[in-house]
Amino acid sequence: MGEPSQLCEMCESVTIRYVHYMEHGQTTEALAVDCVCAEHMEEDYVRPKERERGLRSLAKRRRTWAERSWKRSAKGNDYINTEGYNLTVFPKNAGFGVVVTNRKNGATRSGNKEFASVEEARAGALSALVWAKTHLQSE
Repeated sequence: MGEPSQLCEMCESVTIRYVHYMEHGQTTEALAVDCVCAEHMEEDYVRPKERERGLRSLAKRRRTWAERSWKRSAKGNDYINTEGYNLTVFPKNAGFGVVVTNRKNGATRSGNKEFASVEEARAGALSALVWAKTHLQSE
């Protein structure tokens, strides 16, 4: 969420930044809770901390991602090779899209989302990388 800005809906005493959305049989909607309350609701004191550690890591990556150096392809598209993947930003309709390729096995996916600017598409490429690391491994 960028910075602590939401009150935990379980304990109502902690302002949270990293939200765990939890479902419970006593409510009809998911509750937005902090890590400690997620541990209590889940009765698991490991997985909520692991999820939050992943969220913190991703937030840190988002802050440093914009500083990465991109190259220009022969076709004029911005691209970056990182963590075994090629991420390319290309013109798409009135905006820009992102395509991700696993450099080891050649599996490629083009995102459905259209970004208004190259900068927004570059930022969106991080989400494409995170997705690809899970979905383009064995294809």
